[in-house]
Amino acid sequence: MSDPLFQPYRLNSKITLKNKILMAPLTRCFADDDLVPTDLMVEYYAKRADAGLIVSEATLIDPIAQGYPNTPGIYSQAQIKAWKKVTAKVHQNGGIIFCQLWHCGRVAHSSYSNINPVAPSALLWDATVPRSNGLSYELPTALSAQDVKNTIQTYIQTAKNAIEAGFDGVEIHGANGYLIDQFMHQSSNQRTDKYGGSLENRKRFGLEVVDGIIAAIGNERTAIRLSPQAYAHNDYTKGDEVTYRELLHDLESRELAYIHLGAFDDSIEYDYLPGKPSQFMRKNYKGTFVTCGSYTIETARQAIVNKEADLVALGRPFIANADLINQIQSEAELQDYDVAMLKQL
Repeated sequence: MSDPLFQPYRLNSKITLKNKILMAPLTRCFADDDLVPTDLMVEYYAKRADAGLIVSEATLIDPIAQGYPNTPGIYSQAQIKAWKKVTAKVHQNGGIIFCQLWHCGRVAHSSYSNINPVAPSALLWDATVPRSNGLSYELPTALSAQDVKNTIQTYIQTAKNAIEAGFDGVEIHGANGYLIDQFMHQSSNQRTDKYGGSLENRKRFGLEVVDGIIAAIGNERTAIRLSPQAYAHNDYTKGDEVTYRELLHDLESRELAYIHLGAFDDSIEYDYLPGKPSQFMRKNYKGTFVTCGSYTIETARQAIVNKEADLVALGRPFIANADLINQIQSEAELQDYDVAMLKQL
């Protein structure tokens, strides 16, 4: 019997994947000081083109969105031109690649953009900025109603930029306590306009981003990453899980390319979901579902066989093994991930 991980998967009429393993988005900080993708990144992604689908590292939609050093953008012509080299090489090697669109919101930092970070509400996330030599997060500026509209348009424009740069689609980063996730959670969204307050209002920003991008590039090329569990940059408030349940139901009618779980470790269970995040997502969304979060090759295979997910995204194994797909298929011993590998291709 053929390995279920290596059976093709039809996302939709436009895109068929050659296997069911995705390369998860991995923030590697390889861009130059202008946040332009480098030749190093061309080589890095090209080496991993055997994945069924590559999801790019989180890619900034705006200078104000930046919360980590040397993370690439997709808002300038120089960035678009450089990404074209990446996508061309991935395609030359037989791969498919989506661009993950990213706005850090209140966990951005002014040291990168010289602009105070923005968020749904002026509420501080009291923690230290990663990879920053001890910087603390700043009190964000609450987005005005016009700012919200402008930010939605920025998402739409950068989705168009991604297609111009040769990407096969985009994955909207709506997970991990970043801007869209901040709108969803009661602890970070205390607005009183149509983008805050009620469950319907908290969903509105994310759905308008999704709908705007679908109108611009098509639903077949639009995906989203979500984390219904409050595990990063945010706190859980009773009722947040209902907001996510209803959002997932709303997204079914959009017929997206897929929905992708944002989780560091999907084996962790949350009382309020209840259970694992992947179980919550699978129960409440009937379209193509990508699970993620510390899966091994064997647990990924089990997830597919047991229909717990349609596809599985792997992260650290792709950092440690550039030729991961070939290694799995040849049953070779995989190299274990080590943090020192973050500085390597």
